[in-house]
Amino acid sequence: MAALTDKRTALPGPRDWVQRDASARQIERIEAFFGGHGYDMHRHDTYAIGCTLSGVQSFSYRRHMVNSQPGGTIVLHPDEPHDGHAGTDAGFRYRMLYIEPALIQHVLGGRPLPFVAGGRSDDPRLFAAAGTLLRAMDSVMEPLEEDDAIFDLAHALAAAAGAPRGRHAVDYHGAELARACLLDNLERAVTLDELEHASGRDRWSLSRDFRVLYGTSPHRYLVMRRLDMVRRLAAAGQSLADAAACAGFTDQSHMTRHFTRAFGHSPGRWLRALRGGVA
Repeated sequence: MAALTDKRTALPGPRDWVQRDASARQIERIEAFFGGHGYDMHRHDTYAIGCTLSGVQSFSYRRHMVNSQPGGTIVLHPDEPHDGHAGTDAGFRYRMLYIEPALIQHVLGGRPLPFVAGGRSDDPRLFAAAGTLLRAMDSVMEPLEEDDAIFDLAHALAAAAGAPRGRHAVDYHGAELARACLLDNLERAVTLDELEHASGRDRWSLSRDFRVLYGTSPHRYLVMRRLDMVRRLAAAGQSLADAAACAGFTDQSHMTRHFTRAFGHSPGRWLRALRGGVA
C-alpha cells in the first residue's frame, strides 16, 4: 500500500511558487502561484489583503466558500481561520500583503478594528489603496511613500467596513502599554498581573480592549511575535530547535504546532520555500 502523504508537510506541486518581497519595512508581501492545494486551515494575527491576478482563488472563510477572481480585494481579518486552493484546474496567481493591526491603529488612533465582511470586497477605495502597496512589489518604495500608502489603506479599510456595531469606549493608550510590555518580554512567560500593572487597567477590560483594537488576545499576540522571531532566526541560519528555544517555546515540537496553525504549513516547508522560491 502506498504511504499516505500529510499535505501539511508535503512538497509543493511542480508548478507552485512563492516570491517574497523583502523591500517593505513595515509589511510582508508575497506573490504566488498554486496549481491546486495552497494552505491548510490556519489563522494569523495580521490582516491579509490582496488580489487575485489570474484564475480562481478559493478559500473557506467564516463558514463560507469564497471564490476570488481578478478585480476585487481579498480582506481576511486578523485571527479568522482560512485555507487556500485553486478553484479550477488552471490554478491561481495572486499577490498578498500582511499588515499588523497595530499599524492600522497608529493611523486610526484607537477605533475598533475595521471588519470587512465576506472575505472579499468590491469597494473601489480599498482596491485602489491595496493596489498601491501590491503594485509596489515591482519597485522599492521610499519610506515616506510606504507610510502614506499605509495611511490610505487604513482609512480605506475603515470606509469599506462602515460604522462598527455596538461601539463602546476603549482605552487605546492602556492597550498600547500592554502591547509594549509583551514586545519587551517575548522570551518568557507574561502574566495578566504584569499587563494590568503595565497598562493601569483591570485585566478583563484590558483583554476586551486588546481584542477590539488588535483583533486577537494578548497571549495570541505574544505567540505570533515569537513565531516572527523564529522566522527571522531560521532565515538567518539558526536551526529550528535553537530558534524555538530563543523565542521562548518549550521545544521545537511546541513551536511547530503553533507555526502550522498560524501559517498553514510546517516550518520545514516554509524553509524549503524560502531557500527554493516555492512553498
